[in-house]
Amino acid sequence: MSSWEKVYHKWSSFQNLDPSLKSDLENIKVNQESLEDAFYKELTFGTGGMRGILGPGINRMNIYTIRKAVNGLANYLLINTVNVKDRGVVVAYDSRYMSQEFAVETAKVLGTYGIRTYVFDSLRPTPLLSFAVRYLGTVAGVMITASHNPPEYNGFKVYNEDGGQITPDEATEIIASIQETKDELSVPFMENEELEKQELINWVGKEIDNAYLEQLKQISRLEPAEIEKQKDLQIVFTPLHGTAYDLVTNGLDQLNFANVGVVEEQAKPDPEFSTVESPNPEEHHAFTLAIKQGKQTDADILLGTDPDADRLGVAVKDNTGEYRVLTGNQLGALLLDYILSHSDPVMLKSARMLKTVVTSELGRAVADAYGIKTIDTLTGFKYIGEKIRQFDATGETFIFGYEESYGYLISSFARDKDAVQAAVMACEMAYFWKKQEKTLLEALDVLYEKHGFYLEGMSSLTLKGKEGSEQIVKIMEEIRNNQLTEIAQFKVEKVEDYQAGERTLAGGEKETIQLPKENMMKFILEQDSWVCLRPSGTEPKIKCYFGVCADSSEESEQKLTALKETMDELIEGIVSSN
Repeated sequence: MSSWEKVYHKWSSFQNLDPSLKSDLENIKVNQESLEDAFYKELTFGTGGMRGILGPGINRMNIYTIRKAVNGLANYLLINTVNVKDRGVVVAYDSRYMSQEFAVETAKVLGTYGIRTYVFDSLRPTPLLSFAVRYLGTVAGVMITASHNPPEYNGFKVYNEDGGQITPDEATEIIASIQETKDELSVPFMENEELEKQELINWVGKEIDNAYLEQLKQISRLEPAEIEKQKDLQIVFTPLHGTAYDLVTNGLDQLNFANVGVVEEQAKPDPEFSTVESPNPEEHHAFTLAIKQGKQTDADILLGTDPDADRLGVAVKDNTGEYRVLTGNQLGALLLDYILSHSDPVMLKSARMLKTVVTSELGRAVADAYGIKTIDTLTGFKYIGEKIRQFDATGETFIFGYEESYGYLISSFARDKDAVQAAVMACEMAYFWKKQEKTLLEALDVLYEKHGFYLEGMSSLTLKGKEGSEQIVKIMEEIRNNQLTEIAQFKVEKVEDYQAGERTLAGGEKETIQLPKENMMKFILEQDSWVCLRPSGTEPKIKCYFGVCADSSEESEQKLTALKETMDELIEGIVSSN
């Protein structure tokens, strides 16, 4: 009997197995491939937490894998933080299947250790969870979400006492603590009645929402008299069946944006995300209904947030009257320019802009123009949150942080990407430019003319299951061991291997990269171009990012197409040879 079959037998013979999971197990036992995939390994707990398909098995999201993770987290907190039982842990959840159940399971396991849990009484966005950790002063936070993944997924995301995603070092210790729990089926937990009786579970209402909205109002760059005016900006907003409805609409109302049309078909939470192929504002088809409504109301700006409201997409009209979805890089550069142009110059002296290594260099160019230092981080907003925490000690000022995947943070009262902050600021910015008789696309053209025509792209290859994971490892090995000297006729000037922590120059000289280790490779090319290859940390994908700059949009398009075609061909060749 193989190792995975032993684990399967343990589950199938467990007398107290949850009835719904037992039924699911019966349904898949005739499919050897599905059964093996559910049991051949434990669900990966990465640097932010774990995310996976719902169902029975140790490689699935269910009450038993949740209990094991929480048990490890509890032991980690008791050893590494102070006043754990009194300060407690705050838990929020989104609109997905089993989200509320997993939130309560978290409280049930923490309760066995005497750790108080604050659980929101209904679904809430991820940025509110980040804020709640800081507001309540808890030792940690847990967000039950799979972000923009398909309906069959859910996840368990851990936040540290600063309100940021756990750092790699914290994750390493938590993972080690989780692994000390050998049997996920026998993790002790407290029943709901006992939790309530001992006051170890506290249901959180609107208090934190209201405190968040007070902070949100403070990020506005509008003068007080301007805030009081009703604004003639036509807005269409879709929360894509997720959690953003209340905070976004209330946040806009605070600034007197009166003309906000909500896409009613997508306003209510729906774990099936039934009106979209994917609840991801990065995917342009997610804006289909918003565009239809926008055309009916002649909207100036369309807003779309993902299910847990940490990502924002924006669409605006082009010169033909059609709506165009801005990329994350474009919206980030526009927001940065608006914020810096409406900030106190005295405050800017110590200001820092944060972006990831795969985010557009246009942001750096904009920051440079205002004399602002740009700091690069690894991919993932946890690294931006960690850097903000360091600023608390160094006296540097956080001014803005963003990543290409539609994540933005304007004020550090939250320490993760915040689509609510970004949505309100995007509307304020659109209102500003409308008064100048410009759309956001025209404002973007101003940036391009000033700084250069920066253009970025990304391609990804999905490789599911055990075989797919092995193929992703092979792709990275091949490219790391056979380093490229030229890509699409562009010479490689530097190679940055973040796993080795080394930068290799064209002449062979090596430099140390002052960033945490991660399985990524970036090629800095001539003519202000670059390519970066990275396995996804949350999905069975390998991603390839591209960036170029030229004197015209046409030239940038040509350069980007050449890079993409070359890298796609290279990766497909590696896959087909195995």
